[in-house]
Amino acid sequence: MALKLYFAPGACSFVPHALLENSGQPFEAVLVKLHKGEQKQPAFTAVNPRAQVPVLVDGEQAITQILAIVQHLDAKFPDQQFLPRQQLARTRVLETLAWMNNTVHPTFTHVFMPYKFAESPQAQAELKAFNAKVYAGLLAEIEAMAQKAAAAGQPFLGGDHFGPLDAYALTLLRWGGYAKIDPTGYTALWAHVQKIAGLPGLQRAMARERLELNVYQP
Repeated sequence: MALKLYFAPGACSFVPHALLENSGQPFEAVLVKLHKGEQKQPAFTAVNPRAQVPVLVDGEQAITQILAIVQHLDAKFPDQQFLPRQQLARTRVLETLAWMNNTVHPTFTHVFMPYKFAESPQAQAELKAFNAKVYAGLLAEIEAMAQKAAAAGQPFLGGDHFGPLDAYALTLLRWGGYAKIDPTGYTALWAHVQKIAGLPGLQRAMARERLELNVYQP
């Protein structure tokens, strides 16, 4: 049975979406319109009661959460080497992926959806402004990773093969535009995401999600 991925355009579900497209293996892509609340409808909560994307369905099993989905896809398509085979290198990639997911991503959520964390307009504005500054600093950390990879002649953030760090870095830098952060200011990272955006699998995923790489508007 083919894999099925529930995704929302521009969301973190782009990470497994990009991996699946890069694998070249067949899968069904199911669009979930978050802005219309489709993630809260019974048809979707039957798949994931937590009402979140991404969800990867493999046979009768529904798998949620980025780290779990990435490891499942890595095991399913070992020839792609989405995660390094050397144990310490693999550990470091998972360490960075977890940080992107549990620190960088939630910081952006405070910018993009401050109403989830505060009730008054004033508090929401303060949360948005404060976390936008924090987010810029976190992107600077990913910029340093891109600089280090480039200096070492390493084609991808996780090593010699395209993987989840590259797809998440693209997503996080792209989100910076919504936080009024110019992505081109992160020179090495901007060059890296432009390069991976040219991969055929990434082009297919971005076309399906109708994504612009740079959404920054001064």
